[in-house]
Amino acid sequence: MGVQERKTRYKANVRRLILDAARELFVTEGYQHTSLRKIAEKIEYAPATIYLHFRDKSELLDALLTETFTELDAKLRTLSQRETDSLTALRRGLRTYIEFGLTHPNHYLLAFVQNEAMFDGERKQHKLKHGPACFDNLRQAVLRAIADGYLVADDPEATAQALWSGIHGLTSLLITQPDFPFVAKRKLVDRLLSILIDGARRR
Repeated sequence: MGVQERKTRYKANVRRLILDAARELFVTEGYQHTSLRKIAEKIEYAPATIYLHFRDKSELLDALLTETFTELDAKLRTLSQRETDSLTALRRGLRTYIEFGLTHPNHYLLAFVQNEAMFDGERKQHKLKHGPACFDNLRQAVLRAIADGYLVADDPEATAQALWSGIHGLTSLLITQPDFPFVAKRKLVDRLLSILIDGARRR
């Protein structure tokens, strides 16, 4: 490995440390109460190190949200392109969303759950850059299922929003209420998806 390659890898590793520490602190201590100095202390680097990678806390938040929405969008797009049956694609897309949140709870909490007021308005502008593309995956899946005759066609947007409300609610509860005596997660997810999709099916 050459010198330049080692430098590049080191820089990427430090950036990863910063992002992971920032995400954890934003979730556990709140965005408003997390300083770049506190992030630096968590990864045991000098505060100046943070500024080599990020201009300020807002840029860090943008990088975190970009990462979350980009990864989720890629998963949903790949699934949509691979699955030919539109109803199966819709069901698998809803499940993939839930699984993403449960696998990446801090990503999910930061992007979707924490109170908007905690971010001094900064999260909203960053989410508007990337969030709509993720929701459009669901919108397009609903439109495909309607076109194939699976779902009621009266209000596709309301249907997409209702489906998202359902899966977001379950994902949030499973993350934030771990002490509730939920049934087995897979059974609960299966039941929710059946209720949601059956409710939108053409009679």
